[in-house]
Amino acid sequence: MFQTTRRRLAIWYTAVTAVLLLVFATGFYFYVRNTLIDRIDDTLNHVVEVIERTLVIEPLTFPNTTEKNKLQVNIQASFPDSTDAVEDDHIDLEWFSPTGQLLWSTLSEPLNIPIHANRTGETVWIINNKLPSDQNYSLRQVTQRVQSGRQVLGYLRVSHPWFEVTKPIRQLILDLILGAGLTLICVAAIGWLLSGLAMKPVRESYQRLKQFTADASHELRNPIATIQTNVQVALAEPDIEPQQHQQLQVIERLTRRLGRLVDDLLFLARQDSGIVQQQWIEVPLDALLMEVIEEQQAIATTQNLFLSLEIVDLPNAEENFTLLGDWDQLARLFTNLVSNAVQYTPSGGEIEVELQLAAKNKRNSPMLNPALQIKVTDTGIGISAEALPHLFDRFYRADPARTHRSAAGSGLGLAIAKAIVENHRGQIRIDSQVDQGTAVTVTLPAHKSEASHP
Repeated sequence: MFQTTRRRLAIWYTAVTAVLLLVFATGFYFYVRNTLIDRIDDTLNHVVEVIERTLVIEPLTFPNTTEKNKLQVNIQASFPDSTDAVEDDHIDLEWFSPTGQLLWSTLSEPLNIPIHANRTGETVWIINNKLPSDQNYSLRQVTQRVQSGRQVLGYLRVSHPWFEVTKPIRQLILDLILGAGLTLICVAAIGWLLSGLAMKPVRESYQRLKQFTADASHELRNPIATIQTNVQVALAEPDIEPQQHQQLQVIERLTRRLGRLVDDLLFLARQDSGIVQQQWIEVPLDALLMEVIEEQQAIATTQNLFLSLEIVDLPNAEENFTLLGDWDQLARLFTNLVSNAVQYTPSGGEIEVELQLAAKNKRNSPMLNPALQIKVTDTGIGISAEALPHLFDRFYRADPARTHRSAAGSGLGLAIAKAIVENHRGQIRIDSQVDQGTAVTVTLPAHKSEASHP
């Protein structure tokens, strides 16, 4: 229980930290990416401003015409030494005529991209179907329309490789993943340590409580046994008055019930604390169930109940219904289940106990550790669907108003049954419907004794 709680706390620490790291990494990623893009856009705009100021604009003379005041850009004079300067910054320039015709470029091959006058920057992909896909690339571009008055002199397009953004972004992603992974590992380790420290006082308090329960239960057994013995001696007196005899019978009955409650508490306390040393032996489950049915048969007969045991033959004659376990605990387990069925089944009902191999293990192929399934079915009053999830809680009583017998239990029987089943590495399941009956299925790992091998 404490290990499970500690594990959950550590997982919660790690999960919350992972969410916070994810939010931080996402925000930091977009911040760095936008910063790099803004930096490139600022560089491109600065180049546009510098080039625009250095353009040589001269009048355009038309032979055989008298039109004046027309201007043009002298390309040779405007871009004499710009190539070397821009190559150092991985920047390419293109100059287009007012009609969109490429007149000058620092690129080795034209891009064949239409002009979009945009000073805010845009990202374009250069795709060549004749080249492999890994040789395609992208550019960040700024396009400026150059004009004098109302006359458009041309278009200046400045391009910057997009890998100047993608390359550091990829490295950033790897660094964030590595950093977040190492951080989560450290947080998981620290969370495990802190959860252990947080659970330590709770564990100590729980251990003291379990020890107190075990000690108190153990110390109560002797006084209760003494009271019960004295009451039985008093009941044996021949000259006792009828009224006193009735009162002593009530005391004896209550003392016996209190003794069973103390025994149950002591059993659960010892199971929780792990102070019981397991001494398992090979237990023939079919023989054990026969004894349990024989013990409960007299009670079932007096209440007009039909109690039966069905043992389904094994497919392999060399196998047997043997498991490793504690005979007394297993006897207590099935005695509790059968007595519950007897208690909550009306007169004239039926109770059937069935022993067989678990359905998933019914195969012709040999199995090292098949599972044994014991099913206790009755035609009793049933259990509501709301109560089923709580049946194994200690001191839980499913709708006391529906108790069929007056000798109601303490609410520890099924808790003890579950503890015994888990102690034997098995499983227990209850299926029930109101007024139709209840079926309790117990699955326990079987054991092949050496005597069963040829």
